[in-house]
Amino acid sequence: MGSIFRPKTPPLPPVQAAPEPPEVSDAEKEQIRKDKADIERKRKGRRSTILTGPLGIQEDQEDATNTLLGKN
Repeated sequence: MGSIFRPKTPPLPPVQAAPEPPEVSDAEKEQIRKDKADIERKRKGRRSTILTGPLGIQEDQEDATNTLLGKN
């Protein structure tokens, strides 16, 4: 009964093949490699500045007792 009220759909067009990737020169490959290395280095540097872990502050009890005014 659903076929009476459903509009007829045309068949899908055939799928085209993907175009060939452009040729990349050696200089461009070297520049891409350097850019990726720079991005990875910056990511690693930012991660090292984060002082807390997934469980909160990760410091020893000995470090926690020292303050700017002395030991607690």
